[in-house]
Amino acid sequence: MEGIKFAQPEFFWLLLIIPVMIGFYIYFVTKRSAQLKFSSFENLKGYRPSLRQRIRFLPFILRMLAVAAVIIAIARPQSSSSGQNITSDGIDIMMALDISTSMLAEDLRPNRIEAAKKVAQDFIESRPNDRIGLVVFGGESFTQCPLTTDHSVLKNLFAGIQSGMLADGTAIGEGLATAVNRIRSSKAKSKVIILLTDGVNNIGAIAPVTAGEIAKTFGIRVYTIGVGTQGFARYPLQGPFGIQYTNMEVKIDEDVMRQIAADTGGKYFRATNTKQLNEIYTDIDKLEKSKIDVTEFRHKSEEFYPLIMFALLLFGLDVLLRFTLLRSLP
Repeated sequence: MEGIKFAQPEFFWLLLIIPVMIGFYIYFVTKRSAQLKFSSFENLKGYRPSLRQRIRFLPFILRMLAVAAVIIAIARPQSSSSGQNITSDGIDIMMALDISTSMLAEDLRPNRIEAAKKVAQDFIESRPNDRIGLVVFGGESFTQCPLTTDHSVLKNLFAGIQSGMLADGTAIGEGLATAVNRIRSSKAKSKVIILLTDGVNNIGAIAPVTAGEIAKTFGIRVYTIGVGTQGFARYPLQGPFGIQYTNMEVKIDEDVMRQIAADTGGKYFRATNTKQLNEIYTDIDKLEKSKIDVTEFRHKSEEFYPLIMFALLLFGLDVLLRFTLLRSLP
């Protein structure tokens, strides 16, 4: 409700009739009033006016209020309400995240897995109209969260991901196949998988390219992201005397990643630092925009009916008083 507005406010000028009517009434009442002269008011002490005398002006007051109500009704008071109908063609997105021990390398800050989690969570916040799910993989794959619009739950599950949750290894094909299985029956107009890894497929029964072909069959677009610097990266190792660091060669099967992306209509990205990873997710966000239609509506309701009823009630009381209690009075 947006308050009351008047469709024809020019009729408020008619309210000037009321003071004119009051003036005429006072003039005629004064002119018609009878005058009596008394030598003394001694005999009138204690005299109390009757009910009829006390309410003699009430019919005129009711008449004026009724006229005012009619004039306001003629000005057509209206209440209006407005709102929006929002329809969204959301996109279903399954995120497949590599959590193998190599994701602990510190070429991205603070390390690859934490950087990937933080950027993915920011991406989720930017897509409030989409269903998003999460698959994690190492030496095996696991659905951490099915497709959902409850992004707070999804972000909490992201926060709990750690390297070492699954058997070590890099089963890229298994991870992609699990994501495909989770999203393939979706009715969304656009189905997307974002696959992030830092290595080469070295375990699992399904080859990455085979999983990509399955995704293509179901009309799923796959964006692949290779994470890791060029050359060698600093990697922590648990030794007998605590954490020790070694330089580990970065190996990403970029040819396979490019092929999967190309076959499914997606795109391959390489992130050698955290800033680039942020930019990659920003690019994907732009490429996969949800369609949102916003229809504004406004509804107006006439509000003069109560005023007319009020005026009729006042006129009725006026007539009733003049023909009953005040019948003999002017």
